[in-house]
Amino acid sequence: MKNIAVLMGGYSHEWEISLKSGAVIAQNLDSNLYKIYPVAILIDGWYYKNDAGTRYNIDKNDFSLSIDAKKITFDCCYNTIHGTPGEDGKLQALLELLNIPQTSCDSYQSALTFNKRDCIAVLKPWNITTGNHMYINQGDTIDEEIIARNIGLPCFVKANRSGSSFGVSKVYKVEEINAALETAFEVDDEIIIESFLDGVEVSVGAYQIGDKIKVLLPTEIVSENDFFDYEAKYQGKSKEITPARIKDENTKAVQQTTRRIYQVLKLKGLARADFIFHKGIPHFIEINTNPGMSKESIVPQQITASGLILKKVLTEIIENTIKYHIT
Repeated sequence: MKNIAVLMGGYSHEWEISLKSGAVIAQNLDSNLYKIYPVAILIDGWYYKNDAGTRYNIDKNDFSLSIDAKKITFDCCYNTIHGTPGEDGKLQALLELLNIPQTSCDSYQSALTFNKRDCIAVLKPWNITTGNHMYINQGDTIDEEIIARNIGLPCFVKANRSGSSFGVSKVYKVEEINAALETAFEVDDEIIIESFLDGVEVSVGAYQIGDKIKVLLPTEIVSENDFFDYEAKYQGKSKEITPARIKDENTKAVQQTTRRIYQVLKLKGLARADFIFHKGIPHFIEINTNPGMSKESIVPQQITASGLILKKVLTEIIENTIKYHIT
């Protein structure tokens, strides 16, 4: 049996959500094929706890465990950390140096996609349609009138390197811009300001097995709140309808765009791209390379709606990761 570490937690605001995602992954891995080790990567330590609650620390020198004087190494790590260090390339770089396969995209792609500004800049030359954007760093001189004139109102003010809608505000008036920037700067020192796109919001999961990129059915997001914020995502303040209630040609268009983005960015493992159909065209918002996998999350819903079984998909991803691991 192969030893599989399920990595969860992280150092960001999303660490608790990641623990929930990791628990779902660990529960759905095939125990007939794998010896499963849920591994918490947290500020207070990297460790595995057995069923009795005994804590065993990860040896960071080679990412191994010692249990009852036996050294355990891992054939693969299933990476379900949201935010730093598991979604921004830092942990991926360590595992690459140690020659340990992990299921998320590689370190460069992780760093690129985690930075919303850089990701959009890379995709635009490939004719991926997006909204209009402005960028601000902490310490910059800010002119609210210029922001309103260039981007328009309403608009979104977002922390550049964050997920789960932490540090995001929807702004309707010029006078609200400064407060929105302060909220975002609490999460990151880089800000992205994005034009408001009016239309149906959809999210599309994808993963690659061999040379085939498999794209799942899109999910339509209907938020009870003003936008798909933290409450809407995790506290039941939204409806997530899979498959999305859009025309067949729109489903095909957004799936094709998702496949193209996955291909251009050279991703790996499960990813989820978010779009808004503005004036009938899917506008790319962002991509999550370690998407939520908790019971409330979108991708597990899409797997089921696409006629797939989560356990089999996870097995495919792990075996594909090991098979195509470059040593």
